[in-house]
This record gives sequence, structure tokens and C-alpha cells, in this order.
Amino acid sequence: MSDPLSEVVQMLRPQGVFSKRISAAGAWGVRYTAFGQPGFSVVLEGSCRLAVDGEPEIVMHKGDFVLLPTTPAFEISGFCDVEPISMDPLQMTDDDLDVDYSHGAEPEVRILGGSFVFDSPDAALLSALLPTVVHVRGVERFEALVSLVADEALRDRPGRTLVLTRFVEILLVEALRTTVTPQTPPGLLRGLADRKLSPAIHTMHEHLDTPWTVAQLATVASLSRSAFYERFTRQIGMPPMEYLMAWRMAVARELLRHDDLGLLEVGRRVGYGSASAFSTAFSRYTGESPSGYARRTGRSQRNAPSLQAV
Repeated sequence: MSDPLSEVVQMLRPQGVFSKRISAAGAWGVRYTAFGQPGFSVVLEGSCRLAVDGEPEIVMHKGDFVLLPTTPAFEISGFCDVEPISMDPLQMTDDDLDVDYSHGAEPEVRILGGSFVFDSPDAALLSALLPTVVHVRGVERFEALVSLVADEALRDRPGRTLVLTRFVEILLVEALRTTVTPQTPPGLLRGLADRKLSPAIHTMHEHLDTPWTVAQLATVASLSRSAFYERFTRQIGMPPMEYLMAWRMAVARELLRHDDLGLLEVGRRVGYGSASAFSTAFSRYTGESPSGYARRTGRSQRNAPSLQAV
């Protein structure tokens, strides 16, 4: 059976992790300007405060993991009132990778923070799945991963960058699948946690080439058409056909960027019976033709003639 969450993460194509270590003690604080890309913080030792703009303040303890899908402006600090140092993540250099705010004292807190690097124009998929702040605490499986991250981050062993990248990618996936609560905003995670909607979502992903109707998907969910439409829209945040279109176009963009397929085959794989029907739908949804998108994103030029022909 198709695994929609794995498909989304794989489509994001995580390529690496930019990370830095922070050590601090006493009165300290740093305010970061908005970054716009997925960021994270893991408390390796001690405790600190995290205040994300527009969100309630969080006190983070050892083992806590916070994911910021779009990283708005935020402040991280100790427990003394202090004027924070201003930092712009976009202007940081290699000299900023390890920062010590201990002022010569023994560090009271050690933090690993950073951002994910995705090789995908659809990285916004992540922000559509999650709330502004994802805070994971007290999950035994997750704590074991954080322990491994801490051990690797605090040592300068050969291969450290590669190992940290892989560990933090796993933390990303674990964060995605351990944060569904009644308070989780509408999105794919809430839909997958819904026992009625989950079979329909899996079926959409597994048989993307099928010309689904709302009535057919409602039957898979064992709901009436109207009940399925209302429940899907409430849980996912968009109507069933709108979600299906969004996923089809995300898959189509992936195929156009990375596979040597003609338009007819790309269209067939995402549910269109002809290259012209697919081209029309793609252009309306994305604002550019499939051939233009393929050229812009660096697709192999050997397919250019067939793309141009449609």
C-alpha cells in the first residue's frame, strides 16, 4: 500500500542539513529574523526558552525537539531578561557554526539548531502539513534519536556532518508522524489519522492515474458523498478534488524534473488521458507549460523536441 507521508518526504528530496551548536550560560538571548525555510532546534543539555513570533513561549528541556516548517522570526534565550543579540540566518557564515554565550562559565545549556536543505520546488508541501511550531517531548523512540544526535553533535569525529544530516532527517520524519493531536491544524497528517479518510487518501496516492470522483472516494471511505466531502474538507483543509489536483501536479513536476518521459506518459501517470489534457491542466495550475517548467528546472535537453511538439 502507498505511504503518502513517505512519498511527501521523498518528494522533498532532503539533501542535507545546515546546523550549528550553541552553548550558553547566565543572561543570554539571540533573536533570529524570519528565514522562510524549515528549521529545527534540539536541546542536547540543560533548558532554555523559545519564543516564536505569534506563538506561545515554550520552555525546552534536554531531549526536546522543535521543528519550524517555515521558520518565522524567533528568540531563543536563557531565563534572565536580556536584550537579545540580533542574527540574520541568511547572512550567517561558517564562522557562526559554533557559538558560545557562556561568558567563560561552564555552559548551562547546549543546543543544536539549523535548517533543512531540500532539492525540491515543492518544499512548501511541508508547511501545508504542519502547524507553525512542532514541539516533540516525551516520545521514547524520539528521545533515543535525540540522544544519538547529541552524541554526534558534541564530538568532532570523522564523518560528523554526514551522520548528523542523516540523523536529523530521521528526526524530521519522526516529528511528522508523532505530532497528530486534536489540536493539530487541518492538513495531511490529520487526514491520515482519521480512520475513515485514511483509506481514501492512501487509495488516491496508490492509484493516482485513476480518474477519481468524490462519490468513488466516498465509497472507499465508507461514507456518503456529502459526509465524505465535508469531513475531508474539514480535516485536510481543502476539498477532495483540490487535494488530488495538488498532489497530481506535485508528482507531475517531480517527473518532469527527474525522469526522461514524454508528456503523454507523465500525464497518464497522474490521471490524464492525453498530453493536451495534461498540458492544459498543468498550465492552469502552475502558470507555465510543462515544457517551460522542464527547461527551467534543468531537465535533460534530449526530451526537449517531444515536449515542444505538444
